[in-house]
Amino acid sequence: MIDIVAFNQLKAFARQDGAFMFLLWLVSFACYIFAPESPFGSLLAIATPFFLGWRLVSFRNEALDGVISFRRALAYCLYCFLYASLIFAVAQYIYFRFIDHGVFLSNLNNAMQIVEPVYRQNGIDTTPLQSGIQAFTGLKPLEVALLFMMQNLIIGAVVSPLVALACRRKSRNSDPQ
Repeated sequence: MIDIVAFNQLKAFARQDGAFMFLLWLVSFACYIFAPESPFGSLLAIATPFFLGWRLVSFRNEALDGVISFRRALAYCLYCFLYASLIFAVAQYIYFRFIDHGVFLSNLNNAMQIVEPVYRQNGIDTTPLQSGIQAFTGLKPLEVALLFMMQNLIIGAVVSPLVALACRRKSRNSDPQ
């Protein structure tokens, strides 16, 4: 049977931590846009599962007295990704609609120019990459934002079970199993 109070509590914490995850992604995206040579954008994006695990452990310890099932941890993680993805999609739409003016596409083309000789040297055809960039060029800001949102949700569906498994705890005195 579903405990509505516990479910509402889970969603409330997930909304709050989803907002924090959005801020992490926003800083990562800003690093990619304004400092594409810097590794900080990629490092912040890669830090997402660790950030989520840290927030899940905080939720487990502060709100649930140190005990969380895999199922509840999974729901928390999936909701965090959902809320973060929705807010991030809105932010990206605003960015691509009003602010970008081709900066993102320019960074993408610069990255392609760096990668293309390496691909050719290894005998890999670069036509699909160029076709992908051409297809991306034709997308509207809303389509780009939704594309990134779907990517984030898919990544969340893959990462969430792993984080939930690592951070679950069956009883207060046991280690995660």
